[in-house]
Amino acid sequence: MMNTPPPSPLLLKVGGNEIDDDAFLAGFVAALAELSRRAPVIVVHGGGKEIGDLHRRLDVPFEFVDGLRVTTVDSLRLVEMVLSGLVNTRLVRWLVNGGVQALGLSGVDLGLVRVEPLRPNGVDIGFVGRVTGVQAEPLLRLLADGVTPVISPISLGLDGHSYNVNADQVAAAVAVGAGASRLVFVSNVPGVLLDGAVAASLTVEEVEAQIAGGQISGGMIPKVRAAVEAVQAGVPAAVITDLAGLAAGGGTAISE
Repeated sequence: MMNTPPPSPLLLKVGGNEIDDDAFLAGFVAALAELSRRAPVIVVHGGGKEIGDLHRRLDVPFEFVDGLRVTTVDSLRLVEMVLSGLVNTRLVRWLVNGGVQALGLSGVDLGLVRVEPLRPNGVDIGFVGRVTGVQAEPLLRLLADGVTPVISPISLGLDGHSYNVNADQVAAAVAVGAGASRLVFVSNVPGVLLDGAVAASLTVEEVEAQIAGGQISGGMIPKVRAAVEAVQAGVPAAVITDLAGLAAGGGTAISE
């Protein structure tokens, strides 16, 4: 008698701007609980809004280079406090209270996400990392035991140091490493807007054309580029949507 292989996991990346909103969290927990009845789920989260707030409250200066937060030693301490502490624990608490067997992790734990220093155009921006590898086996074992991993994007450098990594990039890399059937970016927009309307689907080629033409701009660019990287590396589809789209299956699907 042949054993039926477990279903491929679904990876949800949830933006940091949403995780401090109780109404959003309640809806996200309900949607995730429903999705997890069909397939195991991995969650990767951001936390940029609260990182900026804590820097300002503690008067720790910060700047951005090419949209990336320059992360000094002092800044890294605050980034770790927010992402692997405050935000990760809050999200896990909501999920567990909602009946989801969630476990909080970071990319450092078990060496899940390994990185090297990211140097855009040769510029030193501190402890900001670029993903070089994902150790997916521990995540798959947790999924097999009915556990939902909730991952902070703080990751482990090849030099043994902790690094701040863009959460979209971590989500794409983990989706590839874990063999996810779909990668869903849950944000505060219903999808990729073209001429004021949500595009139901885009190919990789169409994404690059819309970036070149200026229709896709600002903070949507790194998100769609992470989606493109994931599908080019083997994830069947990546979706950009909001909470309503997550529940209803809407948003913009990006595929080859």
